[in-house]
Amino acid sequence: MLQPVSITPTEVLNDYRIACESRAASLLARKEVFAGKAKFGIFGDGKEVAQLAMAKYFQAGDWRSGYYRDQTFMVAIGALTWQQYFAQLYAHASIEADPASGGRMMNSHFATRFIDPAGNWLNQLSSKNVSADLSCTGAQMPRLLGLAYASKLYRATAFQGMQKKFSNQGNEVAFGTIGDASTSEGMFFETINAGGVLQVPMCISIWDDGYGISVPQSYHTTKGDISAVLAGFKRTKRQPGYAIFVAKGWDYLELCSTYQQAVAICRTEHVPVLIHVKELTQPQGHSTSGSHERYKSVERLRWEKAYDCLPKMAAWMVTSGIATQDKLKQIALEADEKVKLAQQKAWQALIDENHQERQALLTLLNDIVWPKEAAGDNALPTIMDAVATLPHPRHLDTTQAATQALYTLREVPYMHKKGILAWWHKNRRDNEKRFSSHLYSSSRYAALGVQGHPPTYIENPEQVDGRAILSSCFKALLERDGRVFAIGQDLGKIGDVNQGFAGLQALYGPLRVTDSSIRECTMIGQGIGAAMRGLRPIVEIQYLDYLPYALQIIEDDLATLHYRTKGGQKAPMIIRTRGHRLEGIWHAGSYISSIMHAIRGIYLLVPRNMTQAAGFYNTMIQSDDIALIIECLNGYRLKEPMPSNVATMTIPIGVPELLRLGNDVTIVTYGAMCGIVCAAADKLTALGITCEVIDVQTLLPFDVHHSIVKSLAKTNRIVFADEDVPGGTTAYMMQQVLEVQHGYAMLDAPPMTISSQPHRPAYGDDGNYFSKPNIEEVVGKIYMMMHQVDPLRYPAIF
Repeated sequence: MLQPVSITPTEVLNDYRIACESRAASLLARKEVFAGKAKFGIFGDGKEVAQLAMAKYFQAGDWRSGYYRDQTFMVAIGALTWQQYFAQLYAHASIEADPASGGRMMNSHFATRFIDPAGNWLNQLSSKNVSADLSCTGAQMPRLLGLAYASKLYRATAFQGMQKKFSNQGNEVAFGTIGDASTSEGMFFETINAGGVLQVPMCISIWDDGYGISVPQSYHTTKGDISAVLAGFKRTKRQPGYAIFVAKGWDYLELCSTYQQAVAICRTEHVPVLIHVKELTQPQGHSTSGSHERYKSVERLRWEKAYDCLPKMAAWMVTSGIATQDKLKQIALEADEKVKLAQQKAWQALIDENHQERQALLTLLNDIVWPKEAAGDNALPTIMDAVATLPHPRHLDTTQAATQALYTLREVPYMHKKGILAWWHKNRRDNEKRFSSHLYSSSRYAALGVQGHPPTYIENPEQVDGRAILSSCFKALLERDGRVFAIGQDLGKIGDVNQGFAGLQALYGPLRVTDSSIRECTMIGQGIGAAMRGLRPIVEIQYLDYLPYALQIIEDDLATLHYRTKGGQKAPMIIRTRGHRLEGIWHAGSYISSIMHAIRGIYLLVPRNMTQAAGFYNTMIQSDDIALIIECLNGYRLKEPMPSNVATMTIPIGVPELLRLGNDVTIVTYGAMCGIVCAAADKLTALGITCEVIDVQTLLPFDVHHSIVKSLAKTNRIVFADEDVPGGTTAYMMQQVLEVQHGYAMLDAPPMTISSQPHRPAYGDDGNYFSKPNIEEVVGKIYMMMHQVDPLRYPAIF
């Protein structure tokens, strides 16, 4: 039974004013796209009234994880101005103009900034927080789970001391919004299930306008009704679950009452709630890419006009005596004028910036005196005229003109063109900042800035299983930093399948060391949301082979977060997994190149043993970057000496380690292959070939000091070896050394790669031996390389 709400006429009129402004912004923005002033448009028309109701109960400290229809909500909570809205539409590459992304995200992709320019956390309790949107529909859901999960953790005794700036006893609600068609995504259902199991305070709103672009509801939802589908999740007196509500998207009072009750339950009882908002419309169709008249029937279009939420709200206001028709017309006109003025200011700010850049270039070009002795005709006037006559120049236009001018001036003495050269280099740096900065942290907490402290040992150190070193490291992390927690399958009670967390749940409790169900995608989401809220999660994917279940979230959301907000948001977390050699098709994963090329924005660390892995965990927990750490599956029970400083040792990021000295061949490898290559190097020594073996340790970043090329300068021959597919990570390492490090000119023999077969490994010892590189293969290929150099000294074997 819905409770009545107390809303003053003034509040209703203000809500209607915002709704009118939002509708005016949608209509005008569409026109701007069709006028060629923006590339694409997607808008929130038809959803205005529901979003106003939701905004009423969104408090400072709360969080939103939503999608690209929520412009009315953003304005209503004070997190967006209409000038900022249009600046984003125009892709104005400026944080001042577009605070959400600095022109990097498409329009209607919202975010607030919760770290300052130096990378420090801002006070999340005094702001209304919006995690950065992404276009992949449904992908906002895993992160939503994490934002709500953080409230659960902050309410628990174990995390009470970590609340400053981040939480008020865990009373924050995480609001999620999603279109009805996107509830067909697996991420949605996985999040719904996990939220019900965890009982976290998330309030999910489903905007239901009957279509997913052109696909009607009957194609994407069983029974054509998502709340009916989810009825089994509804809580009862005996069983926990969801509080589920249904409301009509055009009924202002019903929506306000529904949100008032739903959010109160969510906040006070700390349970998930779901609000299915039905009978919404989409007056302009899905986006500027097409017209909804192509796929909606005449009857449907007629219904949408009759049930448009704005005229329905207006009619109710007149009937209730809140306002006259004339008053509402005046509000609508004022809204149109306000939005139009905001649009004009946004456009003018962009144009002024670009015109200033163009004028600076034209002034420099105009001042160039074409020498009489210069060959060819002076083409500068033509270049200048072409860029000067552009009505709306862009950064690319001025850059192209400057570059073309420099080619024209290629035979002109430097003294005549030094001004334009200086401009070109500065312009290049400026555009690097505009469009390519903040892929990784540049703050004082950046992982690259963490100093290395190598492991130290007492005399005759104890030889222990590798897993014991990890366990000691994780114990120290949990003891030292109350923000740290770990989640994963079989992680808690049994201490993970390889015992890296053995006994730690008993010491630190089930919220610090937590078992999870089999749901890799939302486990990563738990980590993302909690990391956004100041905690330091370690999320374990049990085997590398299972990472693809979460790869979409990792690459589309986590890896791009810092970049797409231009340094405005971060989620420093560690993803822990294990791979390389073990047994069989799905427990011996080494598809590293597939991962590496997908997760730029995340560091990829590939330690060869558990001591190195422990050092990387200590390094990354000190930083505000994100890392994926892949432990060697066959290393947990191999003996290693126990470091005396396991709690404090750190391994620097991007610094290879020299494992063997040699003069004939440089072998570059990583992970489990280090053992194979070192064993092969020992055999090659007996054959008169000395190999310099280098463990790159980290693939992202790769050899930041360019140390590998120094080895190549000595040996003049190089081999890249790993367990990935042919042309995979070996090709990447080759490109880094030969192209980036300029190693090509040092080669006396063609570079060689040694990799696995182009299939997953067959089961058993024989399958492993013949599927992945083995000692004999490494020895044979390097011996044949030397045979090509000196056939007499190294006669052919095979």
